[in-house]
Amino acid sequence: MNIHELKSKFIQSRDYNTDDVNTLLDFAKKEYIHNEINIKEYRILVRELENQGAVIPEANHENSLIEHS
Repeated sequence: MNIHELKSKFIQSRDYNTDDVNTLLDFAKKEYIHNEINIKEYRILVRELENQGAVIPEANHENSLIEHS
């Protein structure tokens, strides 16, 4: 799954469009928690969204499943 596919899934689920990378990051996390995407897809999406400026809230940053380099 890429970001375009994630956006399409978001639109179908929420009935509105967003380009906010933090909102898409939250949606990807929800999809992963509900087993809609696997860990490999989730990590790729998180990496791509973070490269576009998404940030994990500080409280959750220490517990992130994604390694930061």
